[in-house]
Amino acid sequence: MAFYSAQAPRKCLLYSLLFLLWQLVWAQNRINNLPGFEGPLPFTLETGYLEVDEEKGVELFYYFIESERNPEEDPLLLWLTGGPGCTGFSALVFELGPLSFDLQKYEGGLPPLYYRSTSWTQVSNVIFIDSPVGTGFSYSHTLEGYQTSDTETVRRLLKFLQKWLDEHPKFKTNSLYISGDSYCGKIIPALAQEIAIANESHGAPFNLKGYLAGNPITDQNFELNCRVPFLHGMALISDELFESTKKSCSGEYANPTNSHCAKYLDVVEEVTKDINWENILEPNCRTDSPRPGEIHSSTIGKGLYYEEVPLLISGLPSDCRASSYVLPGMWANNDTVRDALGIRKGTVDVWERCRHDLPYTKDIQSAVPYHFNVTKKGYAALIYSGDHDLSVTYIGTQAWIRSLNFSIVDDWRPWYVGGQVAGFTRRYSNNLTFATVKGAGHTAPEYKPKECLAMIARWLSGAPL
Repeated sequence: MAFYSAQAPRKCLLYSLLFLLWQLVWAQNRINNLPGFEGPLPFTLETGYLEVDEEKGVELFYYFIESERNPEEDPLLLWLTGGPGCTGFSALVFELGPLSFDLQKYEGGLPPLYYRSTSWTQVSNVIFIDSPVGTGFSYSHTLEGYQTSDTETVRRLLKFLQKWLDEHPKFKTNSLYISGDSYCGKIIPALAQEIAIANESHGAPFNLKGYLAGNPITDQNFELNCRVPFLHGMALISDELFESTKKSCSGEYANPTNSHCAKYLDVVEEVTKDINWENILEPNCRTDSPRPGEIHSSTIGKGLYYEEVPLLISGLPSDCRASSYVLPGMWANNDTVRDALGIRKGTVDVWERCRHDLPYTKDIQSAVPYHFNVTKKGYAALIYSGDHDLSVTYIGTQAWIRSLNFSIVDDWRPWYVGGQVAGFTRRYSNNLTFATVKGAGHTAPEYKPKECLAMIARWLSGAPL
């Protein structure tokens, strides 16, 4: 009995440590090869799950790619994709990751992947996360866990970061930036504020340096009120229609207050109904699966399910960018791919690039106060806009930035890549930088990857754009 009493606690401790180690190994999956990619991956990729709500059993899935330059010293970006409900994998393959699909070379079967040298992982470590729960491969053990909101998402992301850094302690000293685009324009500054509060309360557990938001949904009043001026400035509506609409609506287009205003807004909508809201220069392809952050009901079709693609792929229009959005579903729903990614069986029956039917409450009406609070604390901010994006116009983004009443430190000027104008920029007090990306849509890195890589590299280094 004495022997048992002395050894039992040690055995329990050993079993506990082994169980924790097993959990860690199960949660993290270092990947050297991926189905569809020829040869070993030329970068370090890890996937995994982290439980962020123990009571409801919420597990968030992530893809982590180490910097291809200097992972020990380069910044760490947490990337939040829009929607809400669009997977981090969408940003990885279409916006700023080192992998992509080639629709032109696809001839059936598993879609091929290729390496992309314009990835932001050239200059930073990036965590692409499937958030909120129900997005991508993230799941909940309970139905209650799927009921979420803006503020609940922020709380869970804060928990995710805490646990992720505890499991990856070598990155705790790297400069941390909260980043993302589209609908997550509401989540990014709110999460940055919670991190700043945690730093003040608990002695800086996070090495937060700032945040960046691309084509960010921020405040509907600003965004809706600036679409009509954007349409006029881009020569999509006539001078006469613009002036009549402006006069009847008194410059307030979000909520028509009289019949004349409503009538002219109907005319504006009719005239521009066939324009591609994501990029006014590109074809309007309504039959393809929705883009991250689509917020106008007339542009959201029924979508194209992955199981239909083998019959339809030859008919997909090659001039429509959205045609390639069907490929991730074909890839991610392949059993071999799921085994390689370490996906837990029985958790997600059908993977979708964007889920627009999540039980999600949008309870952050305006992100402007969060921007004010965080930048006033001294954290750096980069806000950028594709200047041909109609869904979240650069005019609307400029309007809410002006409402902060920050003084201008460096006035409007062009910024260059390869000797060519890549966009225009303006820097404000409190270390806030605004930039347009010339010719880009929603969202900018997908349309102008080389220019956006140069932009982020300069900003992260503290250099002017």
